[in-house]
Formats: sequence, structure tokens, C-alpha cells
Amino acid sequence: MKKGGAASVAAWFLVAMVVVLVAEVHETAAANCVPTELSPCLAAITGGSPPSPQCCSKLREQQPCFCGYSKNPALKPYVESPNAKKVAATCGVAFPRC
Repeated sequence: MKKGGAASVAAWFLVAMVVVLVAEVHETAAANCVPTELSPCLAAITGGSPPSPQCCSKLREQQPCFCGYSKNPALKPYVESPNAKKVAATCGVAFPRC
């Protein structure tokens, strides 16, 4: 992937996460589901690099939110991507069946 393409994907991912955050404010307060909390996992999910310890920690915190994220059209491609599942497996986080 070209350098500009990776930056574009990263920017799109962050924009999508912000949109979801704004759209789901009422759910966020109740379930602590904040998609932007997963930003430490961005490089691992979009580029296939190994997840950092901070990424794994955030995945564990956000695990109850995965089904909700996968139902959101803006986040679904990231949550259900092969790299996301690899990152979750590497971190020892079970990927739920939704």
C-alpha cells in the first residue's frame, strides 16, 4: 500500500470512529463503548503490524462492545476484518459471534 493510501485509511478509520461516537452517545454512557479507545490498535488492524500491549488492553476493555461495533456500517469493515480477528487472537481476546 502506498504511504498516502495508509494515511487515508487511517484518517477514514478515525473519522468513522468519531461519527459512531457522536451517534451513540447515549449507549456510550451506559456501556462505556467508545470506539476511539481502540486507536492504539489502528496500525495492527489496518496494516497487520503486531498489536501493542496498550492495544490488547483496550481490546479487553472494549470486548463487550464488539457486537455493537459490528452492527454499525461505518465500523463493521474494521471489526470484521481478518486483521482485526488476528489482533484479537494475538491479544487473547475472544471474538464474539454476534
